Amino acid sequence: MIISNICRNFRNGKNFIHSKIVVSSKFSSYTSTLPDKFYNEEQLEMQKSLRKIIDTEINPFVDEWEAKEQFPSHELFKKLGDAGFLGVNKPTEYGGLGLDYKYQAAIIEEFGLINCGSIPMAAGVQMDMATPALANFGSDKLKKQFLEPAIRGDFVCCVGVTEPGAGSDVAGIRTKAIRDGDDLVINGEKMWITNGMKADWMCMLANTSDGKPHRNKSLIIVPLNSKGVTRTKLKKLGMHSSDTALIHFDNVRVPYENIIGEEGAGFIYQMLQFQQERICGSLMFLKGMDRVLAKTIEYTSQRKAFGKSILDNQVVHFRLSELATELEALRALTYTAVDLHSAGENVTLLASMIKLKSGKLARESGDACLQYWGGMGYSSEAHVSRFFRDARLGSIGGGADEVCLEIICKLAGISGKK
Repeated sequence: MIISNICRNFRNGKNFIHSKIVVSSKFSSYTSTLPDKFYNEEQLEMQKSLRKIIDTEINPFVDEWEAKEQFPSHELFKKLGDAGFLGVNKPTEYGGLGLDYKYQAAIIEEFGLINCGSIPMAAGVQMDMATPALANFGSDKLKKQFLEPAIRGDFVCCVGVTEPGAGSDVAGIRTKAIRDGDDLVINGEKMWITNGMKADWMCMLANTSDGKPHRNKSLIIVPLNSKGVTRTKLKKLGMHSSDTALIHFDNVRVPYENIIGEEGAGFIYQMLQFQQERICGSLMFLKGMDRVLAKTIEYTSQRKAFGKSILDNQVVHFRLSELATELEALRALTYTAVDLHSAGENVTLLASMIKLKSGKLARESGDACLQYWGGMGYSSEAHVSRFFRDARLGSIGGGADEVCLEIICKLAGISGKK
């Protein structure tokens, strides 16, 4: 087996190269070759440029930001915006690069090299969750006022769908935005809002009429410095440096023209945003899982117990081999979804599949790898423990596993219902 051979060659101080795994006498690492084959030279160069920012402007400070339970989002997003990373696939007339989604995917995947899940998630909201509908359906005025500064990194944004009484059940949201002359008057609450404490504006889904639940909702740009907005910071199991908020709206007034696209089309627009959000979520996990596997291979190859390395135990290297195999399968499926989405195809089924698989595989990988680190894995200082905490959200946020399964059953025709 590959990892058995790795272990043997590690002890002998030799380099061992086999397909997608590389190990030397100085370190052990699991490295996929698929990205080099999937992305073109320009996309790989963009990844290298982002990696420099990650290595110099982000990772050296992650531990500090995690301890403070916040990171300087305006300062960091401004650096990312100046480098062109917040509008890769956004229109050039609003400051974006106007490239296809595959370029965006290359950037999103590279964010997985950050030493926590919080910052990739926050950046993902800015790039792929709060802005797609605005870019695709918003008026020129709205794009100039809100999209353009978000691409520059001057504004931090968030998306407001989840509520205290409605999470994955998007049709069940209760927040209302009732027209009053040229304004909308908003009342309600949004919960678990990533970037919520510092965001300048929210892309909010709200009920704008009393019609059928799939036709009475609109997406609305809501400036969060508006009178009547109250924010409360929420504490979480993981994603510590991501500021997450409960936001209350009490007779908040915004212009009626802040509705994105057509009134009543918000549910459809949000479902389209979910496609991109779920692809984004899977992309961000790929290199994170690469790294936790690599670090675990390295640690278990060096850690001795009962006269041999932990990695020498068949149960360990077999399990790590299995996880590596599943990760490659997930990466291939995710890349397929990226290609189809870039070509303008509807990828709701594939997006739901990779969202389901990435969340499950991330928590399985975190749990298995932490086990092989033993007591060290249970310490908060270990990278694997942070991954374990942060990855758990993958099966909840952006559509819980059970919701993704319902979508898969429906679209694939797999159901016991007549």
